[in-house]
Amino acid sequence: MSPTTVIPFGPQHPVLPEPIQLRLTLEDETVVGAVPSIGYVHRGIEKAAELREYGSNVFLMERVCGICSFVHALAYCQVVEGLLKAEVPPRAKYLRVVYSELLRIHSHLLYLGLLADALGFESLFMQCWRVRETVVDLMEKTAGSRVIMSSCAIGGVRRDIGPALAEETVRTLAGLKPQVDRIAEVLGHDYGIRQRAIGRGALSREQALATGAVGPTQRGSGIAEDVRTTGYAAYGELGFTPIVETAGDSYARTVVRLREVYQSMDLVRRALEKMPEGDIAARIRGNPEGEFVSRVEAPRGELIYYAKGNGTRNLARLRVRAPTYANLPPLLTMLPGCELADVPVITLSIDPCLGCAER
Repeated sequence: MSPTTVIPFGPQHPVLPEPIQLRLTLEDETVVGAVPSIGYVHRGIEKAAELREYGSNVFLMERVCGICSFVHALAYCQVVEGLLKAEVPPRAKYLRVVYSELLRIHSHLLYLGLLADALGFESLFMQCWRVRETVVDLMEKTAGSRVIMSSCAIGGVRRDIGPALAEETVRTLAGLKPQVDRIAEVLGHDYGIRQRAIGRGALSREQALATGAVGPTQRGSGIAEDVRTTGYAAYGELGFTPIVETAGDSYARTVVRLREVYQSMDLVRRALEKMPEGDIAARIRGNPEGEFVSRVEAPRGELIYYAKGNGTRNLARLRVRAPTYANLPPLLTMLPGCELADVPVITLSIDPCLGCAER
């Protein structure tokens, strides 16, 4: 039996956008164990939300994760609306879909660029982020801000999308499709990408279920689970079907995200075409009381918000379960048996966001 060595991976590493440390146990170049060390970016956001009035927390929740900003605001707004038994206008529900899917496109293109960078494929990295830049510009035109969108509100949304802007949005996304096609062609045929991703970090369907994987990490292992199928916002009226791959490796998780870029473009188009006329926000009155749970599908997977109200302007308790937190046990299942050189790509394949995992 070969002697074992324990080495740190992180918290500073070129492939990690945020700090986490994995203590890897190696036999020669093979990983035989991994133990995570988290807490480097804990900010106490849940406690801060309990100290502020519930109406001002929307902007705070967006900063749990800058990349997933709108869906955090949406999850929080839904949990407060549930406590207040508030009804959101139909037009606002469609606008929430539009903003959520624009954010999903930008997040997945960011991931594809980071993966290309981790593989040393700088030209592909720049192409992915060039396409993403156009999507971020669309987010600024429709929501008023880049990345931190600030367009969700308790009872609806803050910004409407008129006919001219809706037409421009659909036209711009249609123009981006050929550019995404070129990215897909490279991802599908480049020898280096396939060698570094196919068969690496395999997670079987049974392992994904046992470890509680969510999002593309789960769907890459053949599990057709997606919170959007519950029909929150206007997803129930848009004929949504989850994207699934069955190989369960780093490549399958990447393909799920790539295919979801196309799907999100289509969802934005259909939501804008079917969006009814009417108000974009309902008037909210009262103080939250009782308990409620809100679930949404963030780009990285299921995002859960729990809130408890006590009849005052402040929440008695707010709890957030972010998708990266759920995907850490699957990651620790993927790593044993891989080569040390595969650890960066496998870690990146769950699209980790430690800011929202630790808050």
